Amino acid sequence: MINILIADDHAIVRTGLRAVLKAESAMELIGEATGGYETIALVESKQPEVLVLDLSMPDMDGIEVTKKVKSLYPNIHILILTIHEDEALLRAALKAGASGYILKRAAEVELVSAIHKILNGELYVDPSMVRMLLDDVPPPASQTKPIEELTPRETEVLKLIAQGYTNRQIGEELHISIRTAESHRANLSGKLGLQSRVELVRYAREHGLIE
Repeated sequence: MINILIADDHAIVRTGLRAVLKAESAMELIGEATGGYETIALVESKQPEVLVLDLSMPDMDGIEVTKKVKSLYPNIHILILTIHEDEALLRAALKAGASGYILKRAAEVELVSAIHKILNGELYVDPSMVRMLLDDVPPPASQTKPIEELTPRETEVLKLIAQGYTNRQIGEELHISIRTAESHRANLSGKLGLQSRVELVRYAREHGLIE
């Protein structure tokens, strides 16, 4: 069971998060906080595996909370949940120790996936913001295979990934199931030797699939 603590000063947001997590049998919501200092106190008493944290807290902002929590409990995974589609805040959150950054408008669809990814040691960044980090990621050391090795469908999936589409949105766009979309993504990642979304976006841009 994955123990999760949420911290957001808006009751309606906490209600929505509560509903999403309640539907997941492998996840348990063990506490809710409405401010920064309360968040730190609950982290200390509850020891969650994952902290879903808003940036705009009334008494201490989410960046400072992240720094404090990671300094005291480095093994806790922090997923920033925010309305701010801002490059400076994204970079500040990751520098402070956050494992992920997700926008509130995408939370219902992507929250569960984001939690699983950060628990697996991956960095999760909202798909619409991945391009902001492209310059931080060096090209892979090994030579990737040419785009011609991809099937037409895999090329379509790659282009949509580069445009920020989630697996669910890819399925809807191409009229295929989410599982099939995930399979195409796994296949193209394997062929290209690229696993992260940032690497796939860079590759798509270098091959003219996006501007």
